[in-house]
Amino acid sequence: MTSEIKVEVSREETIRPSSPTPHHLRSSNLSVFDQLTPQVYVPLLLFYPSNNSDHHSSASAAERSKLLKRSLSETLSHFYPFAGTIQSNDVSICCNDRGATFVEARVNCLISKILEKPDLGIQKQLHPNELEFMAQSGTGHLLLVQANFFECGGVAIGLNISHKIIDAYTLCKFINSWAAIALGSANTDHVVPPVEFGAAASLFPPLDFLNSPQPSIDFVKENCITRRYVFDASKIAALKSKAASAAVPNPTRVEVVSALIWKCLMEASRSNSDFVRPSVWCQFVNMRKILPQAPAENLLGNLLGYSVAKTEEREVEHDVKSLVSKLRKGLEEFKVKYGNGISREDVFQQCIELSKLVGKVDIDTYCSTSWCRFPFYEADFGWGKPSWMSIPSTVEMKNMISLVDVSDGIGIEVRLTLKDEDMAIIESNQEMRAYASLNPSVV
Repeated sequence: MTSEIKVEVSREETIRPSSPTPHHLRSSNLSVFDQLTPQVYVPLLLFYPSNNSDHHSSASAAERSKLLKRSLSETLSHFYPFAGTIQSNDVSICCNDRGATFVEARVNCLISKILEKPDLGIQKQLHPNELEFMAQSGTGHLLLVQANFFECGGVAIGLNISHKIIDAYTLCKFINSWAAIALGSANTDHVVPPVEFGAAASLFPPLDFLNSPQPSIDFVKENCITRRYVFDASKIAALKSKAASAAVPNPTRVEVVSALIWKCLMEASRSNSDFVRPSVWCQFVNMRKILPQAPAENLLGNLLGYSVAKTEEREVEHDVKSLVSKLRKGLEEFKVKYGNGISREDVFQQCIELSKLVGKVDIDTYCSTSWCRFPFYEADFGWGKPSWMSIPSTVEMKNMISLVDVSDGIGIEVRLTLKDEDMAIIESNQEMRAYASLNPSVV
């Protein structure tokens, strides 16, 4: 499939904010959460098949590109740090209206060909594939966009954006703001943020490391492979029924899917190690739902913590029920610990502890992020809502698990990145195959 499909870039330009950033907003401070976030880029792909019954969708590629660029320019006037550069001190953004990269590309096939058999190699070509260190070195943009136009009139919008300035919540805010502006919505107040950024930094200011090195989380990069699994609504309902217990009578869909995956991962590890290794599941958590600051939902940038669930070496067998209980217990303990607030020293300590966990060779550490319930599927630029969203990571980090909604808002799509030998066991795991489909068609 990869050899048949060509993605050819036809144009590249810089999009700047539609109105200059006022002088008093020319510097935007990063919070300690932003400061300690790894210097990587976050990818996103949204697919919009052609709908010939809609006059908006019959617009030419040139007209659509013009709309995307004009609305992006206006959106950047609201999200003005996204058009800036990170200062060398790593604690602020110079909001200099440098702009965002905008790439146009032509794809020599129907969009249905991508959706019928999703291919990670092709997806990586559909968003701007820039060097991940470019923002840190000051040689590139924090935001890169690629508009892909298919022969059928379908569109795929790909983004790469610095993790230093966004988490999934902020990215979703940005995408839906951009879409609302493109659509010409009469009321964008519910998606366009206040003009001034920096509220998170005032509550959680960055740390001063003076001349000492700043800590970083080095996720393990080995010979890994990534696979896409989909749990449909009926399978999740069955899993919920199976996982319910007196301790957790109403498990969430994220909990049951996570528990099943964790169970299968431990079985794969035991099969390849010939002994039971301790296991840790780190679940990244949106702190806006936990912190007492009001209104926390207005805090943009990064606001992530993580809860921890563990199994011990002596615990030989696990079922989905017991693992759901461990996941719920870990989350509740996290809420109790930080429900009254979190200090920047706490954030720093979390970073240190996660780095130690990821670096341990005698423990299996799995890191999971969930984008479920974020309304990415509401992003209508004028030609309908996306039929599929994908987060095709360009850097494969060992033992990373990503969960996103499918378009019905009930099913869950999972990206697993594992060592080759672990993935081989997962692919043949009968329980996994009973509840999840390996890379099914989107259409």
